[in-house]
Amino acid sequence: MAERKPRDLESRATEAREVYVPPTNLPDPDPRPGVAHRWIATHVLGKADPTNVSKRLREGWVPVKVEDYPELKLFGDPTSGNVEIGGLMLCAMSSEKAKARDEYYAKQAEAQMESVDNNYMRNNDPRMPLFTDRKTTVQRGAKFGSGSN
Repeated sequence: MAERKPRDLESRATEAREVYVPPTNLPDPDPRPGVAHRWIATHVLGKADPTNVSKRLREGWVPVKVEDYPELKLFGDPTSGNVEIGGLMLCAMSSEKAKARDEYYAKQAEAQMESVDNNYMRNNDPRMPLFTDRKTTVQRGAKFGSGSN
């Protein structure tokens, strides 16, 4: 009779399954320390959008050159030398500047929401409040669960 191995020596962990991940529409550049990347629209519905590109360049985004990112050579635009795909151009910015930009817009959005809330609550009347804090509590009676009757 064949000798059996103990069951604890057999493990499915050794049989790693391959996990399918669908491809992304836009390739991700290799991560670089201290650099944030973003795809910026240069064309919308087949029409050039120079206003958007100009705004993003003034924010501090810099177009990525193909020679700086050899992994994206396939997607280079021969006329400009930038990495472009289907009306989108890859741009880079320092991580610190990108974080400061994100914080600025987060504060701006928070201020706008606070303004909307204040404007809405201005119409509040105590006789008919827009919001009421409904709190429920659960209490046990004095004799409940004590074992005595």
